[in-house]
Formats: sequence, structure tokens, C-alpha cells
Amino acid sequence: MPTKAKTKSAAKKGAGAKKASDGRVLRYVDALKEAVIQEMERDPDVFLFGLDVDDPKGIQGSTLGLQQRFGRERVFNTPLSEDAMTGLAIGAAMAGMRPIHVHIRMDFLMLCMNQIINMAAKAHYMYGGQVKVPMVVRSMIGKSWGQGAQHSQGLYSMFMHVPGLKVVAPSNAHDAKGCLISAIRDNNPTIFVEHRLLYPTEAYTPNEAYTVPFGKARVVAKGDDVTMVGVSNMVIECLRAHELLAEAGISTEVIDPISLVPLDIDTIVKSAKKTKKLLVVDNSWLTCGASAEIVAGVLERAGPEAGIKVQRMGFAPTTCPTAPNLEALFYPNPATIAEAAYALAKPKAKRWKPDPKKAQLAYQMQFRGPF
Repeated sequence: MPTKAKTKSAAKKGAGAKKASDGRVLRYVDALKEAVIQEMERDPDVFLFGLDVDDPKGIQGSTLGLQQRFGRERVFNTPLSEDAMTGLAIGAAMAGMRPIHVHIRMDFLMLCMNQIINMAAKAHYMYGGQVKVPMVVRSMIGKSWGQGAQHSQGLYSMFMHVPGLKVVAPSNAHDAKGCLISAIRDNNPTIFVEHRLLYPTEAYTPNEAYTVPFGKARVVAKGDDVTMVGVSNMVIECLRAHELLAEAGISTEVIDPISLVPLDIDTIVKSAKKTKKLLVVDNSWLTCGASAEIVAGVLERAGPEAGIKVQRMGFAPTTCPTAPNLEALFYPNPATIAEAAYALAKPKAKRWKPDPKKAQLAYQMQFRGPF
């Protein structure tokens, strides 16, 4: 226990975009590590622990070299006991430290639900504001070489349901670094969602420490015909669909919520009122999920007079498969997202599908802005 001591970007840059000279292109996984390094150097109360954080692969590289840099008291491996180790994190946070607890996969947060939901989320309220629990829970979601039923789930909507928890799901390296620094400095427990397919993606990222505020969405592509909201990696898939749809004459606006709790519903409502059509694409199942919350929030806020048509996409209503041919049907992809958006934009038109070759080429696109 520590003591207290060259692919061209297909996304257009927005007005707030930074020049390359203001930072450098950084991978998502390296942005996570840099955030931890800068915060551990700034604040001696920050420490990081979790299963295999000192492994030679360092959680896909996100914790690589941290133990050598900060020592075994501040970066350490844990037993395979999620419930007990989460209790340790909560206790340390209550005592004034700022733990970063790394869970390799979100699936296994199910083993510490009581600690997170009944202890971490409620302590501030139950002790009349005298207790804070400034802890970060990092966990991976998403498919990868057929990980299947127990290693691919996106269960963040379970945590969205509980007052006292913040839930963030950055889609790029810039926001990954800024959101992680915000989460470490926040006095509330934060569930930090990382899609494994985002780790190698790159974005322009400042060298210095900075924060990305929770509860502020970003419009990452402008358009007038359909609003598309993507969660985590689905932002990237929506941007790819945005490119496919442009060739079909459909102009889509793509929004990245960044944080799910708090959720910036106003930015989404503003766009949906403009386009009159809203497609929400999630990294999880639809029932009681983030997509349902976003759609409900938009329709409640905008009212029936806005005349907004809505649709949701996410996991097929079955257990996550392992076979690639079944994965292709289970997860939304740029082609299926583009088809759904086209049908929303032109409900009376003949069914349209993007060119299969162009849909395949969409996966070679990298999106490095706007920031």
C-alpha cells in the first residue's frame, strides 16, 4: 500500500482545431500513459494498481514502464480479487489518496459491483458530504480477435444508472488524455471506458497536462440531413459512415458525447432539431442502454413539436459471438450505419448500400481532429 506522499485524415478540422506544432500525433494508449505520468509527477497522492499493470505488455502499453519510474509503492500488481482490491481503492480514496484502479476488462467489474455501487457511489451522500471518493476505474470494452461472450461486453449503462458515479468514454487520444486527467482530479468515482480498438488510433495531443471537461459533447463532423451520435469507438465508425454517405449526397452531423454521465444532451438536441433525424450508435445492447437514454433525453427536451425521427443501433440482441462471420452481423459497422442513416434521410427512396470496396477502404481512414 502506498504511503501518502501516412493516412490522410478524412475528418475536417473545426474552428477550435490545433496545429500540429501545438502538440504531436499520439496514440490513444500512449495518451493514457502520459496522463498518468503527468498526474503522478504533479500529485504524490496519485497511485496506480491493478491486475498485470507491471506485466511486460503493460495493459496494451498503457502502464508500460510506470513501475520502474515511480516504484512499487505507487504502481503495483494485485491478486485476482476484484472485490477486495476495489475496496482497497475506495478506502484509499476516502483517506485522501487518488487511486487509479485498472481492470483489464469491463466484464469483470461485475465481481465488484457492490463495492462500486453501494460503497463508492454512495459514500459522499451517506456521510453528508464529509467523505469524498476520488478514484478512477479504468476498464476495456470491445471485440478483439474473437474474445466472445465474457470478454467483449460494454456494460457502462449499468453504471450510468447509479447516482454518484461519473462515466466517460473518450474516442480519441486527445480526449483520452484530457478526460483521464479530469477523472484523476475529480472528487467523485469515475468509470473510465476504453475500447480496445481505439488503442492504436492517433490524434493531435498537447504535450502539457490539460483537462477535457465532463458533460460537454463535441461536434466532430458538420452536416444537415442526419445527426449521428456515436459512443466510444462508434464515433470512429460514424465518421467512416459519414464519408460513405457524402458520396451518396447525404450530409451527416457526427457528435461525440465524450462523457455519458454527465451527458451533454443540449448539443445533441440542437443538432437533432436542425436535421430532424437522429441515429444513435452504441457499443452495447439497446435495452436500457446509453442509446435509450440519449434518445429519451432528446425527445423529452425537444418535445413532439420538433418532429425528430429517431433510430438506434448497437449489439444484436444475443450474447457476443466469437466467430468473425457472426461478429460482422453482431456489431454495427460503417456500411450498416450508413445504410441506416440513408434510410432515415430518404425513407421513401429505394434501399441504398455503399460500395463494398469503399466500405472496406473506410477502415483505413484515421481521424485526428478536430481539437
